[in-house]
Amino acid sequence: MTPTLQALSAQLRENLREIPDYPKPGILFYDITTILENASCLHNIISFWHERYKDEHITHVVGIESRGFIFGAALAYALGVGLVPVRKKGKLPYKTFSQDYALEYGTDTLEIHQDAFASTLAKGEKPRVVLVDDLLATGGTARASVELIKQAGGECIEACFLVRLLELHGEKNLTTNFIAILDC
Repeated sequence: MTPTLQALSAQLRENLREIPDYPKPGILFYDITTILENASCLHNIISFWHERYKDEHITHVVGIESRGFIFGAALAYALGVGLVPVRKKGKLPYKTFSQDYALEYGTDTLEIHQDAFASTLAKGEKPRVVLVDDLLATGGTARASVELIKQAGGECIEACFLVRLLELHGEKNLTTNFIAILDC
């Protein structure tokens, strides 16, 4: 049985490890390895998302480097659709679209392959995409990823996250619907 959002949120809170002062003093790091290691927790996350998207005619899951790859691959498998990676600049081997995004101090760049949705576009269909990452902080990487999805010809139906950091208000930077399982 698929858990409710409330039940899943409680399970994530119970299994998410918080590490203070990592990677530097003043930062509270949310360690997802304790969630990945817990078979029930991992299963429930993917079951919840699968139930949410199974009737949405999703053609691809886009995972943001690197933890979005883990959850994105599992969700893509559950939905029976393809997985598309969004990676940091210079990590993809073929022609890419690039999108800059703001960091606390400066900018960085994400990329997607130009032919990321080729199998769907070749059929004359518009790719319907779910974007996946572990954490919504400032929203910069998610916003850049949504722009990359558009550049590659897709439509982002929703972005889904395990955790949203409320104090950073990342949802204000999003240009798509989103869901976070746990608010911290």
